Amino acid sequence: MKIIREAMAGTLESSDVMVRIAPAEGPEHDLLIASSVEKQFGEAIRQTLLQVLQHYQVEPVQVMVDDKGALDCVLRARLETALMRACDNGQLPWGAPNENAE
Repeated sequence: MKIIREAMAGTLESSDVMVRIAPAEGPEHDLLIASSVEKQFGEAIRQTLLQVLQHYQVEPVQVMVDDKGALDCVLRARLETALMRACDNGQLPWGAPNENAE
């Protein structure tokens, strides 16, 4: 998936997360995480972001996360929404990729 514009999703309310994405200038994903629970869950947040980006086969992107204690499912939903808003076709390929398709 190619990201062609900046996009954001979420709020800065308690138990939510603001996710901003933009095309990356380097060869890898650039994850910037600010979280009120980073010491406890920073690595889990990072892994969730990378899993979603890998699932949708996103080309290098900059992801800025301002987390206020959001659950994993909220983080995933906010990132998926931001991806949809930033990609060239406006739709995510919902569901798991079918690796056995011919």
